[in-house]
Amino acid sequence: MLDTVNIPADMKRFSHEELRQLADELRIEMIDAVSTTGGHLGAGLGVIELTVALHYVFDTPGDRLIWDVGHQAYPHKILTGRRDRIRTLRQGGGLSGFTKRAESEYDPFGAAHSSTSISAAIGFAVANKLKNQPGKAIAVIGDGAMSAGMAYEAMNNAYSAGNRLVVILNDNDMSIAPPVGALSAYLARLLSSRSFLGMREAVKQIARKTLPPPLKKAARRADEYARGFAQGGGTLFEELGFYYVGPIDGHNLEHLLPVLENVRDAAEGPILVHVVTQKGKGYAPAEAAADKYHGVQKFDVVSGTQAKAAPTAPSYQNVFGDAMVAEARRDPTICAITAAMPSGTGVDRFENAFPERSFDVGIAEQHAVTFAAALAAQGMRPFCAIYSTFLQRAYDQVVHDVAIQNLPVRFGIDRAGLVGADGCTHAGAFDVAYLTTLPNMVVMAAADENELTDMVHTMALYDAGPIAVRYPRGEGTGVKIAATPTRLEIGKGRIVREGKTVALLSLGTRLGDALKAAEELENKGLSTTVADMRFAKPLDHDLIRHLAATHEVLVTIEEGASGGFGSHVLTWLSDEGLTDGGLKVRTLRLPDIFQDHDSPARQYAEAGLDAPAIVKSVLEALRHNSVGLIEGARA
Repeated sequence: MLDTVNIPADMKRFSHEELRQLADELRIEMIDAVSTTGGHLGAGLGVIELTVALHYVFDTPGDRLIWDVGHQAYPHKILTGRRDRIRTLRQGGGLSGFTKRAESEYDPFGAAHSSTSISAAIGFAVANKLKNQPGKAIAVIGDGAMSAGMAYEAMNNAYSAGNRLVVILNDNDMSIAPPVGALSAYLARLLSSRSFLGMREAVKQIARKTLPPPLKKAARRADEYARGFAQGGGTLFEELGFYYVGPIDGHNLEHLLPVLENVRDAAEGPILVHVVTQKGKGYAPAEAAADKYHGVQKFDVVSGTQAKAAPTAPSYQNVFGDAMVAEARRDPTICAITAAMPSGTGVDRFENAFPERSFDVGIAEQHAVTFAAALAAQGMRPFCAIYSTFLQRAYDQVVHDVAIQNLPVRFGIDRAGLVGADGCTHAGAFDVAYLTTLPNMVVMAAADENELTDMVHTMALYDAGPIAVRYPRGEGTGVKIAATPTRLEIGKGRIVREGKTVALLSLGTRLGDALKAAEELENKGLSTTVADMRFAKPLDHDLIRHLAATHEVLVTIEEGASGGFGSHVLTWLSDEGLTDGGLKVRTLRLPDIFQDHDSPARQYAEAGLDAPAIVKSVLEALRHNSVGLIEGARA
């Protein structure tokens, strides 16, 4: 069946039995594809039947189907003309691991951050209504994403979209749903049917015209309670203005299809359909360990064994988590906060050691930051560990609740810099730029895992205001971590290699490539200094002044966007008049683009942040070819 489907319209002629076969084949295809590419597995397997049903019932792409986050959209991609490229997922030049507008007309809204789908769907629905165009907007949102305030902000405004809005609540953790079965499915089908909704609307109109206000309110409450009793839930969604239907079994097409057809044809809305699914459905290893098969490396389909290379060094997130645990053993005021990413940030290690001092607040970064600020105001020493790209969602709280009040919140900024296959939506490109502009803020970047441990120790002892450390995704460099961490002097870097002509000022983990570049420059006759600056704010003015006065070329290197470390160095050099004597200054940073997913090595080369690019920048700054440089150096 799958071989006959190029776009969703090809499914319209199928019987329900054939749709069941299509779903089975789609599940097999997805498992096989992800086994060769890696990526998100469990979430996609959980929505196979739902994906088939939605594309069968609704008229996509005219009806706008919006997947929250988008990591569960691999089956959707296969059914919407991208099956021939599905084995390029997350590879350079291949399909994105999330929905992407530039990739297909069936991806109406790009995603990768959680809890945006309802807001987007309302926008599509209202636009169609204002333009008098046909088409519904369907948002598919997981129950985990419902922990974010943005989802409730959207639902509070959903009435403006009317019956053009359908929200599918994909309850895949059994955290909301009561038991489901044949009776529940029957009631959902009945209560979403045109006849019931028509009768209900007629009764409402009669009541509106004939009953006094107290009885009108009582009638509305009776309707809500009767349907709440029949369906076992939905009161919250009803209060927010939705007509609630469910829960229904999201893997049973005989239950799904009639309900979705009723919802499609409903005159009343907005409507929320509560669907219960299982992560990893249909693949035993993923069903047994949903957490381990949420995101996977390449794996063997038969055994489920993932092809993970043996680590050569601990991951930065685990180094960060272990360092926090060590600090918390000596200081009972230290606590840890994360926003739904405990294992991704290393906070899970802290949670295992100090569960009463560890807080996972869900997908609620704004709350996490203000919560941490209040903990600090009450004398605790909070570590707030959030991915760089997700901390962007809490920038107002960082400014107003932390920085203005000068509260000592410690920010652990994970996934700083480029992130390979996860692409631009998850890249930590902007944190240095958006944090170093803030008064009172200290911003550090670790060059290796030992330095990260020192920086966590420094943060734990720093009570003068907010302080942040950024560290990348993946394994460390393999350096030995000292048994006892060192407290770093705030705003002081270090020279790791002495030279006379070229000075490379590295912030963070580009230090290794800076040292490689220095070796190559030495081979070309250019004596090169390499400095590990450690602090983007405050800058080490003494070190920068010394290097500017004693070298011909000064190059800053950072894995961040323009406006960060290099910009601040340039501003200070200009303010001090240190560029007036012919000093050649270059700033190497991430390019002014959103870089697509690729291997890290290719991303660094494209960004101009690997060793060859550093060498090239120095040579261009001196405006000589390599032969001329060697001759000039010898002379």
